[in-house]
Amino acid sequence: MSVFTPTLAGQQFGAPLGKIVCVGRNYAAHAAELNNPIPDAPLLFIKPATAAVPLERPFSTPRDRGAVHHELELAILIGAPLARADANAVAPAIAGIGLALDLTLRDVQDRLKRDGHPWERAKAFDGAYPVSDFVPAADLNLQDLTLQLWRNGQLQQDGFTGQMLFPVTALIAEISREFSLLPGDIVSTGTPAGVGPLQPGDALVATLAANGGELLRIETAVL
Repeated sequence: MSVFTPTLAGQQFGAPLGKIVCVGRNYAAHAAELNNPIPDAPLLFIKPATAAVPLERPFSTPRDRGAVHHELELAILIGAPLARADANAVAPAIAGIGLALDLTLRDVQDRLKRDGHPWERAKAFDGAYPVSDFVPAADLNLQDLTLQLWRNGQLQQDGFTGQMLFPVTALIAEISREFSLLPGDIVSTGTPAGVGPLQPGDALVATLAANGGELLRIETAVL
């Protein structure tokens, strides 16, 4: 398998993808829709680089492990090392922002949660993280962004980053106190409500907007 390298404004980033640090239940409405408690601290898990595929291309999902749910997320590309950082150090270290689907084997995850086991079998499989090109984040208010996902012409997810339980810069600072972040790492900031199953043949449109203007619009499909 080739090494996945993120792209920023259409150009290959200067470092290959490292780890993908994901945040669970960062939107209260999403926690509620799955009957999960609202966390009082960020719920973190990691996907390996082998989970990443380009969101702009049609992607496949496992056919033999039960339901595969879409979870649209704001993705943050790290451009400078962060370790035990405070919130003021985070913004200069953000290289860009994009969109990603945190694909989840929901039946598998439900079984793992019931048994008290880690989630990696449900979250970290090959192709579990379709991720877009990134756009520069300078001068953007990261808590004033809208992310939306349409499936077959129907709006499935409609999120606003101001509704995050743990805002982006504070969240990344907290992550950096647990383990270092390096250039090429991605922080995936959690999904709003509206997650649901994907089927082969589904047509998807994902958008990221700021101040009423689109920053990203990706049209893709499930193979």
